[in-house]
Amino acid sequence: MHIYIIKSFINVITVIFYYYFNISLENKGTLKREGKTQKEISERIGCSQSAVSRHLSGKSVGRKKCGKKRCTTRRGDRTLRKIVEKDRFQTLGDLRKQWTESGVETSRATVHRRVLLNQKQRQKRLTWATEKQHWTVAQWSKVLFSDESKFCMSFGNQGARVWRKTGEKEMPKCLKSSVKYPQSVMVWGAMSAAGVGPLCFIKGRVNAASYQEILEHFMLPSAEKLYGDEDFVFQHDLAPAHSAKTTGKWFTDHGITVLNWPANSPDLNPIENLWDIVKRKLRDARPNTLDELKAAIEASWASITPQQCHRLIASMPRRIEAVISAKGFPTKY
Repeated sequence: MHIYIIKSFINVITVIFYYYFNISLENKGTLKREGKTQKEISERIGCSQSAVSRHLSGKSVGRKKCGKKRCTTRRGDRTLRKIVEKDRFQTLGDLRKQWTESGVETSRATVHRRVLLNQKQRQKRLTWATEKQHWTVAQWSKVLFSDESKFCMSFGNQGARVWRKTGEKEMPKCLKSSVKYPQSVMVWGAMSAAGVGPLCFIKGRVNAASYQEILEHFMLPSAEKLYGDEDFVFQHDLAPAHSAKTTGKWFTDHGITVLNWPANSPDLNPIENLWDIVKRKLRDARPNTLDELKAAIEASWASITPQQCHRLIASMPRRIEAVISAKGFPTKY
């Protein structure tokens, strides 16, 4: 048996593979000089054609990592969090300016990604999206999506954006005083590929008990309207009232399956697009009283067609792919 000197290593697995089959790296060059094609060489030695191509072209040695290099460091991310915590009502432009002054030069999009989601949440979103990657539109059609949304009487000024995490809603730093508050209502709704369910106008704050009342008197009728006797899966976010133990027991007692959902993921919920449609219509309606506001909301919600809902449900595979491509970061949806 001839003993060859191995001049280059692709990786440890490659070396073991070639040693096991008693084939050296020079054999590829020998077969190439004999006039063999890459396909014939790969079949002869038992490896992929792409591996043969990389070796013969010299691209298999010293290959660099794939993917875009991370533009900020962990230290830089901590600096951004401190900037946000000083004033939660800053714009993206303000945050970017201060971050740049601290020595981190980056884009507005990067600032947006770093503020909204931490690394753990991004990883959970990515894991969730990977698990749901092969779900079909038919499977997503079995999901009853739900959400709450706030509608204000004044639509000209929507107020300043506040950067906060889950559980920081009542923190003094996340609240901004105002002399006059516009009248507003909180609304709960649900939708599926077959259309929308009845709306619920919420009075006061939502706790576990009041949320279960909503489920009893509005979610169940929505499911009956949209699914009849067919099985369905219910979706809601991770709000405290939603994730309470008593709420979980309510679902168990009613035999309803709940879809696991990643935190801070409105881009994955198609009902968010319906809320946007309703709010755009309200800007044209310009209600003057709270009763007019409620009537306009109901009219706009009722005008949403099953075809619109089906198109949004059909977008779920694309939303999943977008999250995977963005490695868990927020997407455009």
